[in-house]
Amino acid sequence: MSIESRVDAQWREWRQQARGQGLSVPAGPRFETSLKRVWEASDYVLQACHREPSLLLELFDSGRLEGAYGPGEMARQLEEWLAPVADEPSLARQLRRFRRYQMVRIIWRDIAGWAPLAEVLEDLSALADAVIQQALAYLDGWTRAELGSPRDSAGEPQPLVVLGMGKLGARELNLSSDIDLIFAYPEAGHTDAARPTTNEQFFIRLCQHLVRALDSHDADGFVFRVDTRLRPFGDAGPLAMSFDAMEGYYHSQAREWERYAMIKARVVSGPAWAAQRLMEILRPFVYRRYLDFGAIDSLRQMKRLIGKELYKKGMETNIKLGPGGIREIEFIGQAFQLIRGGRDPELQIRPILAVLERLRERDLLPGYVVQELSAAYRFLRRVENRLQAWADQQTHRLPADEEGRLRLARAMEFPTWDAFHKVLDGHRKRVQGHFDMLFAAPQAEADEGGGGLGGLWFNQLEQEAALRELDQAGFSDPAEALRHLEQFRGGHACRALGSRGRERLDQLMPLLLEAVSGAEEPDQALGRVLRLVEAITRRTAYLALLVENPIALSQLVRLCGMSPWIAERLTRQPILLDELLDPRRLYAPSSAGSWSRSCTASWRGWRRPIWSARWRGCGCSSRATNCGWPPPISPAGSR
Repeated sequence: MSIESRVDAQWREWRQQARGQGLSVPAGPRFETSLKRVWEASDYVLQACHREPSLLLELFDSGRLEGAYGPGEMARQLEEWLAPVADEPSLARQLRRFRRYQMVRIIWRDIAGWAPLAEVLEDLSALADAVIQQALAYLDGWTRAELGSPRDSAGEPQPLVVLGMGKLGARELNLSSDIDLIFAYPEAGHTDAARPTTNEQFFIRLCQHLVRALDSHDADGFVFRVDTRLRPFGDAGPLAMSFDAMEGYYHSQAREWERYAMIKARVVSGPAWAAQRLMEILRPFVYRRYLDFGAIDSLRQMKRLIGKELYKKGMETNIKLGPGGIREIEFIGQAFQLIRGGRDPELQIRPILAVLERLRERDLLPGYVVQELSAAYRFLRRVENRLQAWADQQTHRLPADEEGRLRLARAMEFPTWDAFHKVLDGHRKRVQGHFDMLFAAPQAEADEGGGGLGGLWFNQLEQEAALRELDQAGFSDPAEALRHLEQFRGGHACRALGSRGRERLDQLMPLLLEAVSGAEEPDQALGRVLRLVEAITRRTAYLALLVENPIALSQLVRLCGMSPWIAERLTRQPILLDELLDPRRLYAPSSAGSWSRSCTASWRGWRRPIWSARWRGCGCSSRATNCGWPPPISPAGSR
């Protein structure tokens, strides 16, 4: 039986069922056309409508199926649904029924083409926010009645603060997403009951009740799958922590990937004063005051680990984590946020499309790149929702069977799988091309094979071979150059480096030696640059800046070779290395007006140096450092 025939049969059966219950079936081609399209694309909606025919009719008759919600409408409806709730079982039951009601509406409007992507993501996020906030209001009251009210040492009552992470935090929730939550409370203390418990015990009990209410499954389904593993120490840590404990963890023990995760963190429940205080604690952990180029290597390693996991699981068709998928677009935007967000508060935002637009405004990404990434993101998120709408399952894999492929193609408004896949493949290739241009960074991979100047740094050459290599590289006094290099390598600054700093230095030095060999006077440039590098070895962010930014490295070598005064000034004030990122400003005289504009921009928290020359010309004159210009032809064609 064809897809169309099967849906027609379901439509006839549903009408008979509705009339048998005395319900009035809507008439008109708009309703019937949208119904068949939605039921073809979503078995979940079809089953929900057959299970409860009145659900669909109530949505239609109330106008909620065809109309967009205004601000606060989701929360107002949930208040009405929860009015008769008297205990936890009835709370869980009403939450599940409300979730099914709203999911039918959201999926219908999405697949029928009645709602843009932005509305779909916002409604899903508003649903999660309302459910968390209102469920907590009931559960908090019941838990206080049981255990007393938690208070600090001064007797002040303590609230629970709920952080929404990932897509919930960015208000970009998908149709069948987990919600990632972290729980915190302001101060340690005890409840005011006759037999007090600690605040930690109180809030852990409260959070357990919330997770059970949302995550448990029964005949009515579930509300949201809840994941709490992003909290400090993961599963090994307490379910809720005080602000002081969280601050201690994030500023001393947190791992680099947790910075990435925290970019989208948003307080979804809790009083404004507590929310502000918690975000002020977390912000310095996420956004550094300097240009943090070390973040890009951390993201590169994360993507590499994801790629290995996908390869092991055979998930190459994963539109979220696979090549050219949603995660690569998010990585591009969030790399710039981690690097520059501390200097530019306006980059401290959550929705990825807004981030990309800010990067375009600041000339950090070319307009055509932002346009292609944004178009791909919208397309991929629509595909993601179509995949999850079918059975309300959290999947990102393209179907392998012929019927599933045709169903997905038609849900995306394509007549055939081949027509759909051609467009999908084009978007993914463009995303992957831009991602590779930014993250592949072949210049950051140190050559440890033993040849060239890389072998010289890694001490893999005999003295005679080392002198010969330096002579061929253009050094007029190879013995003196070798002595400088050996003194630097054996000096206290290098020996005191930790493993991370050593790794960064090993990436930098072969690149630096190549750049120095291209200078007009490599002998004097080497000594000056090594003194500078020795001064910044403990500031691994500067090492990362030079590794990741060939323009800055090229300009550093050039300037140090030209002027001992500049070399000395840079050694004493490494923050000036930031200025090497834009050679257009470095060598062009500034007018009074440009100085005024620069000061104004700096006061606002951002400047406009170009981070990567991979998408545009850099004006670099070094013949030794590959700055990445011209960029390779993108999958979309020559730019």
